Amino acid sequence: MTLTINKYIINEIWPTFLASLFVSIFIILATKMLSITELIVSQGVHLVQVIRMVVYLLPDIIAFALPAATLIAVVVAFLRLSADNEVVALQSSGVSLYQMLSPVVALSFFGLLIALMVSVIAVPWGNRSFRNLVFQIAESKADLGIKEHIFCEPFDDVVFYVNSFSGRERLMKDVFVVDRRDRAVTNTIIAEEGRIFLHPQEKIITLRFIRGTIFAVGKNLQSARTIGFKTYDLNIGLKDTMAALASRKKDPKEMSIGELRKQLKIKTEKEVKHNEMMIEFLERFTIPLAVFFMGIIGAPLGAQMRARGRSEGIGVSLIVFLSYYICLAGMRSVCETGFISPSIGMWFPDLFLLFCCIYLLRLSVRQRSLNVLSGVFLIKDFLDSRIYILKRKWKGLGELRPFRRSSSLSVAGEQLVLPLDMNVDALKLIPDDTEKYVGNIRRHRFHRPDCKWAKKISSDNTYSFKSRDDAVKQGYIPCEVCDP
Repeated sequence: MTLTINKYIINEIWPTFLASLFVSIFIILATKMLSITELIVSQGVHLVQVIRMVVYLLPDIIAFALPAATLIAVVVAFLRLSADNEVVALQSSGVSLYQMLSPVVALSFFGLLIALMVSVIAVPWGNRSFRNLVFQIAESKADLGIKEHIFCEPFDDVVFYVNSFSGRERLMKDVFVVDRRDRAVTNTIIAEEGRIFLHPQEKIITLRFIRGTIFAVGKNLQSARTIGFKTYDLNIGLKDTMAALASRKKDPKEMSIGELRKQLKIKTEKEVKHNEMMIEFLERFTIPLAVFFMGIIGAPLGAQMRARGRSEGIGVSLIVFLSYYICLAGMRSVCETGFISPSIGMWFPDLFLLFCCIYLLRLSVRQRSLNVLSGVFLIKDFLDSRIYILKRKWKGLGELRPFRRSSSLSVAGEQLVLPLDMNVDALKLIPDDTEKYVGNIRRHRFHRPDCKWAKKISSDNTYSFKSRDDAVKQGYIPCEVCDP
């Protein structure tokens, strides 16, 4: 029987997990489509190179999306089981929530292993390959790194700032260039125009400046001279430049675990670079661990949200996921400054998830509801009722007017808002043995008599209906919990 239950729960989880992961990847890639489209249209980058860029970005995106996908999958699965009272049936049969956690723990541990492989192996490879591809593109199109109104360094020790730049014509206007390749002299070039000429066979790029001035300053600032020109050619050896780029220092995100450990031994703890490398090193393990905790949290969280829709489950999951990443980003910023040691601070987000996990499990085992979720859903129900009333106004189904209680109705002595087409005389209390639906006057909702929200309505605010059609005709909307 246990094996059957485990298979049943696993079959509930994995389709949602794959769908959530695919949607998350698609959304993140969609945010990058503008810059990718710019590369194709304005810079002439080939489609094959763009596809390679996307492939190299995928490991980083998957590492980011795995915790959210795991949490959403488990929450939605247990939400469905709870909505159909299958959790109650299993508990009545002697199967506790802890016993239902076996497949969740297995899937969460499997997700941890996948996240660990992605973080340790795939992410450094993807980031390193992406950078290499960008430099290969720069070798064939030297103008790729030049942007308008931005100080950029497309070549080592050569800084550009242009007011206007045409990628197709390779024409620059209002150019400001600082050339520090000569260690003895720094040349600052200001020109009205500039053009880029490529010489692939000679591996040389020629930057031709038109109508400008050169300011040459010695290393010790003891000598300076000014040269005016009509045209001036600045030659850059592409082969030498690319060799320098190929031997550039790696970013911490491009380093493997072994390379990070070597650099951590070299750098002192007081250096900012040491903190950045330690943060990157620890994130390779803390984020996969978060995948495991997210999966465990999903089971009691889904069981708490009884009879709620799938959209609510996804919404609450994203709130938990967002809270975790806000905590992670905050601790990362604090640890970079050295205020808290990265060896301690980077574990705080996982400790937060562990605390939530233990708290929710204890609540579910004791069969106590989570008050925070109830408050959220009360706010949602109130907003839904307000939207419903506005829709009635928009469709012309009846104006809304206030009225005071009649002598035949027991109301709390305050004005109630009801549609004009409501038959007030029809709102009579029906004996308990014949009532079928319970209405909430203030919120314009009706429920089944056994609904938990119906039991919370005060007697002064309660009306009963004989049929569902009668409640709908009176302008009431059905409860989303009991679905009358």
